[in-house]
Amino acid sequence: MKPITRSRWRIAAGVCYYRWKRKAQWIFGQKKYARSRNAELLPHIHFRHQTILLRQLQDVEMWMQHNKVTNLRLAVRCLNGLTIRPGETFSYWRTIGKPTRKKGYLDGMLLSHGRVTAGVGGGLCQLSNLLYWMTLHTPLTVTERHRHSYDVFPDSRRTQPFGSGATCFYNYLDLQIANLTSHLYQLHAYVTDTHLVGEWRADMPPTRKYEMVEKEHAVQPFLWGGYERSNQLYRNVYSLEGEWLHEEWVTENRAMMMYEPLLPEARSRANGQNLRG
Repeated sequence: MKPITRSRWRIAAGVCYYRWKRKAQWIFGQKKYARSRNAELLPHIHFRHQTILLRQLQDVEMWMQHNKVTNLRLAVRCLNGLTIRPGETFSYWRTIGKPTRKKGYLDGMLLSHGRVTAGVGGGLCQLSNLLYWMTLHTPLTVTERHRHSYDVFPDSRRTQPFGSGATCFYNYLDLQIANLTSHLYQLHAYVTDTHLVGEWRADMPPTRKYEMVEKEHAVQPFLWGGYERSNQLYRNVYSLEGEWLHEEWVTENRAMMMYEPLLPEARSRANGQNLRG
């Protein structure tokens, strides 16, 4: 479908409505949210991942990315050491809170309707992307995740399948992860000089290995112009010895492409290195 153009006032009213709706869910809903943090790390690492902090992207000034690093450091302080007990749910925004200038957040890179802009707390999608990808490699269950509606940068040096991230926007585009197991899990996250790093830890060693697989990838033209990119994500589950056990459907992705789909390889490398959020 062709994107609908709405006025600033219509967008502001929508944001206000959905933010109050989310707050009501937090207060009156039946979910038990994870609150506890522990400086002592649980002994077993289930999955670890890191993403580079600074990339040279087309039409993105580097000051936005430097400010993004500051924003990530502030958000990570709220998340590091968080434990999720059996039956609890982790809410990205409920844990971090609203990013404001008063808290020290700076203007960083935001993606709005497929365009790069600057806004307070910009760049925190890198953290939600990381958490989503890590969770797909654990027994934890993603109960809320929002896909990116726009595919902004070409696939230069992509190391993960298209659509393997989770966009975020305070507070109603949330990432929520439930612990439906009988074990305790803990998030360990930190920022180095060069990378954002995260780990899911637990009180017991892992019993499975996970591999993400992309299927049915397609690029199709819209009747009104432009292109849509889509795929399906699955994960293969293996025993620790490498025996394949079963395949699980994860999600479907659809995004409007904001660049030409058939870029020459050299031009693709020059135009941007993939960063979502």
